Amino acid sequence: MPPALISHASMSGSASNEPREVTADAFRLGAKMQKERGEATICPTDDEASVPRSKKHSSSQKKRSLDYLWRSGVAGGLAGCAAKTVVAPLDRVKILFQAHNPHFVKYAGSWWGFGEAIKEIYRQDGVMGLFRGHSATLLRIFPYAGIKFLAYEQIRALVITRKDHETPLRRLVSGSLAGVTSVFFTYPLELIRVRLAFETKREGRSSLRSIIRQIYSENALTIPKNAPTSAHAPALIPRTGLANFYRGFSPTLLGMLPYAGMSFLTHDTVGDIFRHPKLAQWTTLPQPENAPAGKAAPLRSWAELSAGGIAGLVSQTVSYPLEVIRRRMQVGGAVGDGHRLTIGETAKLIMRERGVRGFFVGLTIGYAKVVPMVATSFYTYERLKTFFGI
Repeated sequence: MPPALISHASMSGSASNEPREVTADAFRLGAKMQKERGEATICPTDDEASVPRSKKHSSSQKKRSLDYLWRSGVAGGLAGCAAKTVVAPLDRVKILFQAHNPHFVKYAGSWWGFGEAIKEIYRQDGVMGLFRGHSATLLRIFPYAGIKFLAYEQIRALVITRKDHETPLRRLVSGSLAGVTSVFFTYPLELIRVRLAFETKREGRSSLRSIIRQIYSENALTIPKNAPTSAHAPALIPRTGLANFYRGFSPTLLGMLPYAGMSFLTHDTVGDIFRHPKLAQWTTLPQPENAPAGKAAPLRSWAELSAGGIAGLVSQTVSYPLEVIRRRMQVGGAVGDGHRLTIGETAKLIMRERGVRGFFVGLTIGYAKVVPMVATSFYTYERLKTFFGI
C-alpha cells in the first residue's frame, strides 16, 4: 500500500476512535456527577429515561410493604373524614331529597328549596340536626376511603407496570376496581348512615342500635306450609337478616364503577395537564426531600383542589341516576310496606312519579357537595402522602 494511503488510513482510524473515547468518558463523568448528587443514573439507551429498572422494581416492592400499606390506608381514611365533614349539612339535605322524604318533598328541585330545607332542619334540631348521622358517616368513611385509596395504589401498580402502559382505560379500570373493593367492605355502615339521616321526627328517634335491629328484622318472609312449590322460589333470596344490610347494593356497584373510575381518571389526567412543562412553573411545588424516586412533583394547593373538584364534577354527573336509585332502595324498609324493590322496579317507580327529572333530583346540590368534597379528599390525601413520605 502506498505510504499516502497508509497515512490516511491511520489518521482516519485515529479520528474514528477519538469520539468514542470522548463519549464514553463523558458518560462516565456524567454518571459520577449524578451519583454524587444522589440522582438516578439514566441509561442513554433507555426509552423511558426515568428511573432505572432496579429502582422501579424496588419501588413496586415498597408499595406492597406493611409500612406503605398502613401509611396509605391512614392517609386515605383521614382524607375521607375531612372531606365528609366539610359537606355534612349538604349531604343530609341531599339524602332527604333523593329518598323522597314526605316532609321535604316540597323543597326539592331548587336552590330556594335547599335553603328552606336547611332552615327547617335548623328550626327542628339546631346545628346538630345538620350533622345527624355524621358519626355513622365517619365510622363508615374512614375504612371506606382508606380501602379505596389503598386499593387504587395497589391495583394501579399491578395494572400499570410501566409508564407507557399508563392509558386512560387502565386508569379507569384501576379506579373502578378500587371503588368496588371499598364499597363491598363498608356498605352496611353506609346503609345505617342513610337511615339515621332519613329520620326527621322530633320525638322517639331511633338509636343506632334500634336502627340496626330494625334493618335486620325488616320484611321477614313467611310461607304457609300448604303453599304451592312455586311459592318457595323467593325463599332462595334471603328477605331478612344480614342480607338487609345490602339493600341497594347492586346499583351501588353499578354506580361505583363509573363514579370511582371517572374520579381517579379525571384527577390523574388533570394532574398530568397541570404538570406539563409549559405550566409546571405555576402549578407545581419543589419535590420534597423524602419523596420516593420517580414520584411526580406535588401540585400547588389551588391546582390540586382544582383537579379534585373537576374530578368530582365529572364523576357525579356520570353516576348520579344510579345513586338516586340506590337511595330509594336503601330506605325501602323505612317507607311504604317495606317491600324490597329491584333496580328495575325502583327505576320504574321514579319514572312514574317524576319522569326523567326524577333521576336527577338534588343534582345541583350534589354538585355543590361533591365538588368541594372530592377536592378536599384528593388534596388531603396527596398532602398526607407527602407528609408520610410515600
